[in-house]
Amino acid sequence: MGHSKAEKALSRKRILAAAATRIREAGLDGISVGELMKSVNLTHGGFYGHFESRAHLIAAALEQALADGDKAVVAHLDEQGGATIKSIVNSYLSSAHRDHPSSGCAIPTLAGEVGRADPEVRAIMARQLAKGFAILSETLGEAGEETEQFAVSAWSMMVGAMMISRILVDDPMADRVLALARKSILELAERHGPGKG
Repeated sequence: MGHSKAEKALSRKRILAAAATRIREAGLDGISVGELMKSVNLTHGGFYGHFESRAHLIAAALEQALADGDKAVVAHLDEQGGATIKSIVNSYLSSAHRDHPSSGCAIPTLAGEVGRADPEVRAIMARQLAKGFAILSETLGEAGEETEQFAVSAWSMMVGAMMISRILVDDPMADRVLALARKSILELAERHGPGKG
């Protein structure tokens, strides 16, 4: 790779990292191309050397935000000794995750907006949701309709509880929402047999 191609790839990576953080903080419409480029010390005019359009940037930034969230979860679970239903649920439904939306899972932060976005953007998050369902199903270690029901229900409860807890963040009920959702999901996991949670 030539020097200019390497620099361009590095610049694109910096733009995407900043954009991924920005959309988790301010939403899909929270990105100003000019401000974004300034934040990474690049010119506004240089934007089109990296992206065809703002819409292309938004799609790429969402993919990056989702990938960043995955990396954070994997790193945390590796520190905890591997993934179990309990470790996934406890990690996801934690006050640390709630209080740092710019570095956590982008789904609860952006789901409402993505649901109203164009099909390309919705498809990006749909793939991430399917991946989450599969991870919970595999962690449970069983196949079948009941496992799928558990995985979809658990993810839906985790995302919803995180969204509600963030709304209530200055209220003691914020932590209670997370605790009750954790309890409900782990009880649901137990129905699949002892030790499955």
